Amino acid sequence: MKNQHSEANTHSLPYSVWPAQALRQLESDGADSCGIALYELMQRAGQATYEKIRTLWPGAQNWLILCGHGNNGGDGYVVARLAQAAGMQVTLLACEGSSDLPDEAQSAQAGWLEAGGEIHAADAPWPEKVDVIVDALLGTGINRAPTAPYAALIQKANAHPAPVFAIDMPSGLVAANGTAPGEVMEATHTLSVIALKPGQITGKARDYIGKLHFHALGLDNWLAGQSAPMARFDASHLSHWLKPRKSTSHKGNHGRLLVVGGDEGTAGAIRMTSEAALRTGSGLVRVLTHKHNIGPILAARPELMVGELTDESLADGLEWADVIAIGPGLGQREWGKKALSGVESSEKPMLWDADALNLLAISAQKRQNRIITPHPGEAARLLGIKTSEIESDRLHAAQALAERYGGVVVLKGAGTIIASEAGEMAFADVGNAGMASGGMGDVLSGIIASMMGQRLALFDAACAGCVAHGAAADAVAMRRGTRGMLATDLFEQLWQFVNPEMIQ
Repeated sequence: MKNQHSEANTHSLPYSVWPAQALRQLESDGADSCGIALYELMQRAGQATYEKIRTLWPGAQNWLILCGHGNNGGDGYVVARLAQAAGMQVTLLACEGSSDLPDEAQSAQAGWLEAGGEIHAADAPWPEKVDVIVDALLGTGINRAPTAPYAALIQKANAHPAPVFAIDMPSGLVAANGTAPGEVMEATHTLSVIALKPGQITGKARDYIGKLHFHALGLDNWLAGQSAPMARFDASHLSHWLKPRKSTSHKGNHGRLLVVGGDEGTAGAIRMTSEAALRTGSGLVRVLTHKHNIGPILAARPELMVGELTDESLADGLEWADVIAIGPGLGQREWGKKALSGVESSEKPMLWDADALNLLAISAQKRQNRIITPHPGEAARLLGIKTSEIESDRLHAAQALAERYGGVVVLKGAGTIIASEAGEMAFADVGNAGMASGGMGDVLSGIIASMMGQRLALFDAACAGCVAHGAAADAVAMRRGTRGMLATDLFEQLWQFVNPEMIQ
């Protein structure tokens, strides 16, 4: 399989993320500020690509370069010229367009021809031997399914055994949101230039990006002074949120969390949420659940305080708690509806998940003291649209949820998005396919709620919780692989991520 995504590479990536619609202006402003011509930036992109390919595949002698009719294609012409000058056998196929190439791409094409290079039609036969394919077809300039001849070239490259190196974006993957409306190049490696794009870290990105690299093309210092509207977080940020505890602290200093849910037969969900909170540092966790769940939960985790959910116990628990989490195993019977009605009157920080979200979709209300943590199906119900519409633009969906319901939204999935009504947006660049198993969301709810109880602001608690959750899953995957991962397996690894001073 060509695609070889690696979480281990993310340390070399920037933590700022820029929307696709801002990239052209960002590039232009950066070039002007640094006194660099746009064609010089194109040459730098080609040089960076050429050098990375030589590093990755030093023995590759036969290069196939696929160029589109835009600036991404211009980058490809630069790569072709450099590779041929170094003695490589270069075959370049180019797609024609209905208009002239952009000025910079024209210059790059002219440079290739002046160096003795040839341009073959998009449907020309491929050489018998190809060691590496360079994808310079579409880059960031697409928001719909590729058409002919691009789609056919993408299909042929995906069927070929040679590795694919994509410049900026695998062709067909939308830079704005990571959607795949049609054929998409399955890159082995991708080099992002100037800025990270949302489509490289969320949506379908991990299916197509391969291993992601980054090069600022000499704009590093200028970019450092710019304020990006979105952020990428990984495990390296946990020490920012989670400071070492004072030696004199006691359990009351670390949050009293009330967890409500677990209708009859769903003790597992509420137990996982509650234990996750303890494992993440909550001082005290009280569980209010169906009376038949009390014994099993206490037997599994005696450190929890477990009682029957009644009107009286709920009123007492709401008075006692610093933070409330409701939803795991709650169900949608009258029992769960009544509990949610009691909780929603509180002004304390709270987290709603699972059936609390399904009930919220029926009776929508907006509030600022709440984090909601929907998966795409729940998000679709909350917005009254199809799940496919959520997945077609995860960024827009997260923003729409925050606007409609207030507070903070955690839209779960590959490249989880955290968004607030205030306009904050971040990506949790952690996690793996092993997390596609029952109970993972219950564990995440407990982790985030615990962070809230440890006095993190809602947005920070959501970000820290998502990162700790995904990083723990990555640690499990490193030891055991992804298939067969259980939600409770994360408990064995969480300690090192919620105590970041231990691993620095």
